[in-house]
Amino acid sequence: MPNTKGNVFIGLFDSSKDFPIFGKQLKGVVVKIEGKKVIYEFKNLAQGKYALAVYHDENKNGKLDKNVFGAPTEYYGFSNNAREIFSAPSFLDASFSLNSDKKVKILLK
Repeated sequence: MPNTKGNVFIGLFDSSKDFPIFGKQLKGVVVKIEGKKVIYEFKNLAQGKYALAVYHDENKNGKLDKNVFGAPTEYYGFSNNAREIFSAPSFLDASFSLNSDKKVKILLK
C-alpha cells in the first residue's frame, strides 16, 4: 500500500465472462486499510478456478479512477500479479486453482 487512505476493493471471479468488471464478480468486498497490508479471507469456496482483481480506492469514490486516456490513476493488481500494458490481464493469466486453503499475495502498482 502506498498509503492508508481510502479502501481496497477485492473482487473474486470464477469465469472469464465478466473478469475483471467490479459489480459482476462472484464475491466482492470493500476493506478499510489499516497498515501497509490488507488481508481478507473468502470462506466456503468450492474447489475450482478463480481470479482476483483488487484496487485501492484512495479517494473513496467507489471506482477505479482513470486518466483521460483510460489508464488507471489508482493502484491495482490481479492474482498471479498478472499484468498487461494496455489492458487488464485475461482470466486465464490471473486464474489459480483452488483445491484446498490457499493464500494469494497481490502487489498493487
